[in-house]
Amino acid sequence: MKNFTCYKNVFIGKGAVIQPGAIIGLPSFGKKDGEVKTVIGKNAVIRSNSVIYAGCKIGKNLQTGHNVTIREDNEIGDNLSIWSNSVLYPHNKIGNSVKIHCNCFIESSVLKNNVFLGPHVVITDDLHPVCPRWKECLGGVVIEENVSVGGNVTLLPGVTIGKDSLVGAGSVVVKNIPPRTVVVGNPAKVVKRTDSLKCLKKFYKKPYEWREK
Repeated sequence: MKNFTCYKNVFIGKGAVIQPGAIIGLPSFGKKDGEVKTVIGKNAVIRSNSVIYAGCKIGKNLQTGHNVTIREDNEIGDNLSIWSNSVLYPHNKIGNSVKIHCNCFIESSVLKNNVFLGPHVVITDDLHPVCPRWKECLGGVVIEENVSVGGNVTLLPGVTIGKDSLVGAGSVVVKNIPPRTVVVGNPAKVVKRTDSLKCLKKFYKKPYEWREK
């Protein structure tokens, strides 16, 4: 017996596991059932009470936690893991092998390959409170490849986080971050380069050594 809801014009690849209470292809406000196409690649695992709106294009090996919301018009690559209670608002572009921890909020942003977001990361796209022309001011964040963002970080609209950077837990990022740097604080400031980091357990001789294999 089917125990999830699937709207019209939804295409799901082989091998999917969809748990009870999930909703797939939900039309956004003003749209009709099946008006826009929804595509989810093979081997998806969509856990209970997660909602994927119509108009999303998602690659293979999607993994959601419980109560995840993926709004309309998100473009997502392969191997996304998005954990419980996280929300993707519309118009994000997400690369391959991105991991998004629990209780994150992301809107109108670009996350490139191998980005990791810790729990409770907030990415905003609105520069100021609502005004009559607020839509003209919207602009999210760009996170380049191999960036790790610690828990409880806030990224303000319009910033770019450079490749291979690390954003420390609790930071508030208000301006662009150079590649291969470590930033911490409110406002976040550069404190060192990532190539100066040490593995506390001495498993690796240098940071991110496993990426070179």
